[in-house]
Amino acid sequence: MQRAIIVGASSGIGEALARELASEGYEVGLAARRRERMTRIGSELPTKAYVAAMDVADTADAREAFADLVAAMGSVDLVVLSAGVGHLNRDLEWEPERETIAVNVRGFTAIATAAMDHFESRGGGHLVGISSVGAIFGNPGAPAYNASKAFVSTYLEGLRNRQVDRETDVTVTTVEPGFVDTEMAMGENLFWMASPETAAHQIARAIRKRRTHVYVTRRWRLVAWLLKAMPEPITRRVIS
Repeated sequence: MQRAIIVGASSGIGEALARELASEGYEVGLAARRRERMTRIGSELPTKAYVAAMDVADTADAREAFADLVAAMGSVDLVVLSAGVGHLNRDLEWEPERETIAVNVRGFTAIATAAMDHFESRGGGHLVGISSVGAIFGNPGAPAYNASKAFVSTYLEGLRNRQVDRETDVTVTTVEPGFVDTEMAMGENLFWMASPETAAHQIARAIRKRRTHVYVTRRWRLVAWLLKAMPEPITRRVIS
């Protein structure tokens, strides 16, 4: 029996992926702030579910909650870090930027390091981090969000490089979605919008294949290539 923890499992991609993995036979640990919602989701899964209330912005408490969840599950093969926030913030107000950094950078790193400690203690595992195609460019409307996702992608790359000379077998997968119909889409009717279920299906396939990097949906690979190739002034006109 494989066991997975999904941090940010109460909605969006995290919730959809919990359902997808449970359908494949995983026991799932659900971690997020909304305990009641996770309890309901867990009751609907076909496999055993565990629930842990966790606010990744409170890094000490989150790491303790993660350790308790791992202990309750016995051992964990897969950890998916899907918790994140995003704000449109053209006026550069401090609070939205502070929260984005607290959750997407500090919170992400706190749980990523805890997961790696666990995997190295058991001899292997699989860490999956949900980044964004937005990691490729600076967003004038949400500068902290895109910058935080650049951190996530680069940090995961660093963890992969770290594993090269180590004896433990830890796979590190970076997932960079385009537009997904979640709360962070803020009701916008964006092009190439994928459902959370479609995103979860493609992420689950990447997990099975132990991919190191995947775009969701796959057509965003072309967009990413174009954004990387364009000079900054042209990119600025395209995204403004």
